[in-house]
Order: sequence, then structure tokens, then C-alpha cells
Amino acid sequence: MLLNILLWVPLLLLVSIVKLLLPFKAVRLTIDPLLLRIAEAWIAGNSFWMRLTQQLDWDISGIQDVSPRQWYLVVCNHQSWVDILVLQHVFNRRIPLLKFFLKKELIWVPIMGLAWWALEFPFMRRHSEVYLKQHPEERGKDAATTRHACEKYALVPTSVMNFLEGTRCTPAKQQRQQSPYQHLLKPKAGGITLALDAMGEKFGAVLDVTIVYPDGRPTFTQFLMGRVNKVVVRVRTLPVPRAQALAGQSPEQALRETCQLWVNHLWTEKDALISQILADKNGLQPLQ
Repeated sequence: MLLNILLWVPLLLLVSIVKLLLPFKAVRLTIDPLLLRIAEAWIAGNSFWMRLTQQLDWDISGIQDVSPRQWYLVVCNHQSWVDILVLQHVFNRRIPLLKFFLKKELIWVPIMGLAWWALEFPFMRRHSEVYLKQHPEERGKDAATTRHACEKYALVPTSVMNFLEGTRCTPAKQQRQQSPYQHLLKPKAGGITLALDAMGEKFGAVLDVTIVYPDGRPTFTQFLMGRVNKVVVRVRTLPVPRAQALAGQSPEQALRETCQLWVNHLWTEKDALISQILADKNGLQPLQ
């Protein structure tokens, strides 16, 4: 994994510096596809060492009709850092490169932070409501960051990826949150609301992804040590939610309320699907 990073990330940064020094649309339209090809080669390298070192039984369905030339909004449940490798493995070169919303602090992760910056992943600050009341000047900055990123994504087909729970799901977090779901945390609609507000007309579909580890939630270390045996991935292609403002309601408020109702319904279905998969975990079929 480390050799794969050291092979592709320096090349990624070198090309990014050219784009930084020549911030013109014509240059961007030439450089961005090259950056995406480098990232896809990096992900293909990850898939290679995963096949080389892991005895994984993959059960994947729902990806037969996706396209690398379409804009997608991708949503998924979140249990482990392994989710990211799974998503990249499943979708690499099948849809445009996944762009994740990342915590601002992750930009300082050695090597990887620079790679995420080069690929223009949006870095978000997470502030509590108490903090925002004390520092009202911070309110709205994440929205501006999201809109700015999405404006760039409108130039080249992109998959905007959002973990709706906002953090990895654990039993302790479920209890603390008093989640109504058996396998999930409560979904947050803020991220997809901002994405839809910024470039809703560009998205051709929503990809609803459900990841299940039948043997239990793995840590990243457990995955690297080959202790994950099975991965189940279910993908549904859904229409993009559209909001119609009622009398006296602003378009922004209508979209926010529509998205929250939509994700609540989606999460109820996802929770039931996970229960069904776990109940039938012995019926897995290998990835063709």
C-alpha cells in the first residue's frame, strides 16, 4: 500500500502544481482529466494489493447500469476506514472519481492530506451549535466551501460522495445518539442539501450504497492483517430528490426539508436491508 502511494502521489502533486501556477479554465480542462487518470491508477493499485493479500469474498450488486460519463451524488452508511477502500474498489473506472467531504484536520495527514488537496476534496470544519452561537462568524463557511467545490465539479463528470451519518457508526455512538435504527446512526441531510443546491441540475442520479461486513465491523488494521473475509455491497440507482416550495416557503427551506425527509426514508429502508443481509449472510455469491 505504501509503495503504491509513493508511486502515484508525487506525480499527482507535480501535475497539481501546474494547475496551481496556471489557474485558467483552459488549463484546468486539460489538467483535471489527467489528475483523475492518475487517481484511478492509484486506486487500481490498491485493488491489486487487496487481491494479492486478501482472501475476500465479494458480493456486489447494482453496478451494472452506472456510467463514467455521468454526474452522481453517492450516499453510503459508514462503519470503518475500510469503507473507503471498498467504495473505491467497487466504483473505480465505473463512475467518475469519488470526491469525499473531509474533516479539515485531515489535510495534515502525511502524504494523503496533500493528495486529497490535489484532487480538490472539500475540507469541512465541524462546529457544534454551542460553538457557532459563540462564534457566529463561522456559520455558513462550510456551505461556502461546498458551493465552491461543487462549482468546480460542474466542469468534469464527478461523483460527490457523502457519508450521511457524518461519522463512523459504533454501538456507543448509537446509544449516545439514541438512534432509532438497529444498524445505523441518524442521517444528516446538510451535506447533500448543499450539494444539490450548488449543482442539483448536473446530477443524473443518486447512488445509494449499503456496505455490510457479515463478520462484524472491521478496523483498518484488521483489514490490512487479512482478517476480513466477506464484504457485501448493494447499490441502488435512485432519482435525484427535487423540492417544490410551498406558499411562504423559500426554495432553500423547501430543499432542506425535502432532503431530510428523503434521507430519513432512505435510512429506514437501509436499516431493513442490512438486517436482511445479516440474516441471510450464508447466501453470498462471489464477485464475477
